[in-house]
Amino acid sequence: MNLSKETILNSDLHADFLDLINEAPSVTVAKNIEDLVNLSVGGEDELSQEVTYELPNGEFKKEAIVHRVKNGIAANYTEAYMRRRDPKCMVIADDFPTDKTKFDDRFDYDFEELRKETFDWLKTQDLGLFYFNAGKAGMGYKAVAVIPANAGFFGLGLALLQGIVNPDELDENFEPTAFIYTAPPFRHTHFDGKQVVVHNRQPDNYEMFSYNLYPGPSAKKGVYGMLIGQGEEEGWVTAHCSSVQVKTPYDNIVTFMHEGASGGGKSEMLQQPHRLADGRLLLGDNLYKDDKRYLDLAQTCDLMPVADDMALCHPSLQRDDGKLGLEDAEEGWFVRVDHIKEYGTDPSLEKMTAVPPKPLLFLNIQSVPGGRAMIWDHTMDEPGVPCPNPRVILPRDIVPNIVEEPVQVEIRSIGMRTPPCTQEEPNYGIVGIMHVLPPALAWLWRLVAPRGHANPSIIQTQGISSEGVGSYWPFATGKKVKQANLLLEQIKNTPKVQYILTPNQTIGAWKVGFMSQWVTREYLARKGNANFSDKQIMPARCSVLGYALKHMTFEGRTIPEWMLRVELQREVQEEGYDAGAEILIEFFHRMLKKFMSPNLDDLGKQIIECCLDNGTVEDYEKLMHN
Repeated sequence: MNLSKETILNSDLHADFLDLINEAPSVTVAKNIEDLVNLSVGGEDELSQEVTYELPNGEFKKEAIVHRVKNGIAANYTEAYMRRRDPKCMVIADDFPTDKTKFDDRFDYDFEELRKETFDWLKTQDLGLFYFNAGKAGMGYKAVAVIPANAGFFGLGLALLQGIVNPDELDENFEPTAFIYTAPPFRHTHFDGKQVVVHNRQPDNYEMFSYNLYPGPSAKKGVYGMLIGQGEEEGWVTAHCSSVQVKTPYDNIVTFMHEGASGGGKSEMLQQPHRLADGRLLLGDNLYKDDKRYLDLAQTCDLMPVADDMALCHPSLQRDDGKLGLEDAEEGWFVRVDHIKEYGTDPSLEKMTAVPPKPLLFLNIQSVPGGRAMIWDHTMDEPGVPCPNPRVILPRDIVPNIVEEPVQVEIRSIGMRTPPCTQEEPNYGIVGIMHVLPPALAWLWRLVAPRGHANPSIIQTQGISSEGVGSYWPFATGKKVKQANLLLEQIKNTPKVQYILTPNQTIGAWKVGFMSQWVTREYLARKGNANFSDKQIMPARCSVLGYALKHMTFEGRTIPEWMLRVELQREVQEEGYDAGAEILIEFFHRMLKKFMSPNLDDLGKQIIECCLDNGTVEDYEKLMHN
């Protein structure tokens, strides 16, 4: 709806924001999600809109095609490149401490020039505007987003992810300290068509400029960067994780936190295991011969989701009980559905998205105006090649059994995408179905944060690469060693947390998808929070993998030993395993050397030196006990 510019807010706001609002031809102030749904298609009676911008040379660039559908809004980008996050999109425009690329270093001119151009362009546009809280009250920023009105779907994504505050209900003291500005055509006029998001941290406010319309780098991870920056100043972490309370058939509840790079299984941790038509679980499918292994599990645990991707580990949430307190940092979840390839794959998610109680936003999902977007109808990047990053944004309040209160984490896992490994073609896919990590080694895994094999969420890099400290480093604006110290302090302060590692996609010569993670969750929930004994675990053949399980049996079902210790697979054997271990250890050494700084915590230096000296699991245990 349109409001007069004078009614937007009567407070001493950021002067450039007020000038922009006063000079723009029109400003539509969205009060709720429905306003943004209508803005997405150009009006409450409209079914579709093409998001197009005229460049200074007279050329028109079509960014997206947006449809109103029965279950919300479906937006499809006209370029395959825009359907996933570019990992090089972030630049820093200010002079505060950072290890990230500075704007003037990358582009060879001062950002203030572009900032002025951006405001000048926005002043010629019909605009949309809404207020929201980045994070939670007392743990984040009071914020406002300004978008071109025809980019309403982008605003809708931001509001679904972060929430929206009705301006009629703002208290008198609500004064935004964070500002998001969106100017899509600058991608073409200034950045050779690339995604660029500029963070401009100032003493009294935080500006973020999004020069593209894929919400991943800005509406999602850009806001995440704001929270990471605040935590860096105040001494706390916004973890890159999902979290779930798992209730066993015997009514025991165990709280999990699952971290990892994009594609590492965070969303999957909140899903039930995918079953075959006959009800069995496909544990693994051998990639080199006709051999499948199944698991009969009559009853799985109940899942009570807490967080999907970002969790506030704020000091106010800690209870000094040895566990880690956290709560969701978001109001909605950016769920990737590349694994939903046909009807019936995940009935719960399919039902939730097909007939939702409120409108959703679908990205990279095929649609027709007035139809129904279905999460298995993935947009094609090219004929016969579906987009690997189809998404739906789910408001967390429509998720069944959602946990609204902060929780205390008992088991903290990290996920890693692993490639096939054989004796003939060794690779780092040597991780068994789960490994137990000593706390010191768990910290190292959070420093190297492997992005891993066949990542669908971002533009692909070759081989094993790192997502950076905490696996949230691509979104952070500050100093990586400071983040390393914060994570180490967090682990030291939570001695009752257990740490595990789970692979996904492949275990040696076996394709497993996310089944390894689901089976591990079922097993550990039934086992409870009791520590593993020497009879249950043994040092892994590769020291950075901590402990391997000697056996895994639950509900009368036994997991094959070669799924626990990959060197036992006939296709791999010790020779293939050791060659894969060399790749993994070289990666660790290469990544960890970057943290050896005078500012690193002394214990952290000792742990890294232990790894560089090829220390054993026992060496890591001596450095840090839980």
